[in-house]
Amino acid sequence: MDFDISKLAYAPSTGVRRVHDAPLVAATDESLDGYGYLVDDPHACNIEIVPWPAQGRRPIDANTGNQGGIAEGTFEFAWRGQTLYARNNAVGDSYLFGWSTWPEEASGSGNGGVRERALMWRANYHPDGGQLFYPSTGKSFVVPLALPGDDVRPDSFVTFYCDGRRGLYLHPNVWHGPVVPHDDTAEFLDRQGRVHARVSVNFVKEFGCYLGSSLRRP
Repeated sequence: MDFDISKLAYAPSTGVRRVHDAPLVAATDESLDGYGYLVDDPHACNIEIVPWPAQGRRPIDANTGNQGGIAEGTFEFAWRGQTLYARNNAVGDSYLFGWSTWPEEASGSGNGGVRERALMWRANYHPDGGQLFYPSTGKSFVVPLALPGDDVRPDSFVTFYCDGRRGLYLHPNVWHGPVVPHDDTAEFLDRQGRVHARVSVNFVKEFGCYLGSSLRRP
């Protein structure tokens, strides 16, 4: 998997030396309550679509505003040295998601050594629909999540460890950082709303820190 840096969906923010480490928990249906749930059969998973919001007192007409449908494709993740890249083929975007050390010192190729945590500069949510990440080859991963609300802060996030045997479905409006694989590469079946609206938080610019997710097992 090759990445053209000039075509990243958004440029990363760097330049701080502080990390807020999100607590690490195992992903279960109980611990994911409010965020989403684990999925055995990706094709039986219903992707929630949220109708377009009304702009004033007049409501959206019935059976309109939610007709964009579902986008589906492979979401590819790859550690290149100490830098995590990804490409979402469902929506045609590429990303630089994070690093396993300070970005100014991180390698972008070769062997990244032992990765103990990921440092992430942003997270987002999708107000138009839910999203499914289903590991195609059963590889484990972590992902930081926070409950809905635009007053989100780094300490709003919890890192969920997924062992790769089941997929992860997230409800609309749930904040999520990147999926971070433990292995050098991982592929996921991605299903999400085709509109793909995105609301983001930039931890570096807004809070002067990176969000840290442990790559150890809980």
